[in-house]
Amino acid sequence: MGKTKTAILTGEVTTKKTSAEEYAEKKAKKAAQMMKDQPKVATVEEVVNKEEVITEAPKETQEEAPKRVEKEIVEKVRGKKYVESKGKVSKATNYKLEDAIKAVKEATYSKFDGTMELHLVVKKQGITAQVTLPFSTGKVKKIEIADEKTLAKLKEGKVDFDLLLATADMMPKLAMFARLLGPKGLMPNPKNGTVIKSEKDAEKFKGNLITLKTEREAALIHTSFGKVSQKDEELVKNAEAILTALGGSKSIVRAFMKSTMSPSVKLAI
Repeated sequence: MGKTKTAILTGEVTTKKTSAEEYAEKKAKKAAQMMKDQPKVATVEEVVNKEEVITEAPKETQEEAPKRVEKEIVEKVRGKKYVESKGKVSKATNYKLEDAIKAVKEATYSKFDGTMELHLVVKKQGITAQVTLPFSTGKVKKIEIADEKTLAKLKEGKVDFDLLLATADMMPKLAMFARLLGPKGLMPNPKNGTVIKSEKDAEKFKGNLITLKTEREAALIHTSFGKVSQKDEELVKNAEAILTALGGSKSIVRAFMKSTMSPSVKLAI
């Protein structure tokens, strides 16, 4: 430590600081200045008070949170006849074709002659097949051979036929309607025999030929194979022909049968 010297001048006492004391004082002043220049940090009490003010602020000044819209689930109400009909079939049973047809007929509650339907879940989209059923489906099929009148109807977006046939010279003219006919499975194609050499070839299509095709965006096929009033043996043969044409269990994942107005039953594939 240095010594403190005292001098007496004009009656006043002056104390001279040592270099160590001057350095310590200078360092303390510098630290105080740095603290002064730093931004003020709010205390916990100040933060709490600020949050209370925000909470109590008018609703107009607060940003409203987006409201969550909950979708209301509406349960489909079934009629008394359907409920009674559903009690006649079993969800847990995989029916053989013969048993499925009998069960659907028994569960049908329509007063009119309903249509027997097959609804199939297949392994992939894009599956198409044509099959000639051994017995009638009970539906009158309208077959049209493409000509200039057909082209005029298609320009208007009108499709009033179940099957379209075309000769080779008409195919280039039908190409512009591929987007209209294709999704409906009505575009003539040499692979399924709908491109014919002459009008006489149309005779073979007037039987029980049906086209099977998956939906555009799903691996599902829906088709009919007869009427409720039809004999069980005929319906069995028609259903067998459809399932065989699609490759059976190799292509079909699940299969269901129903009538126009009946619950469905699951088939054993």
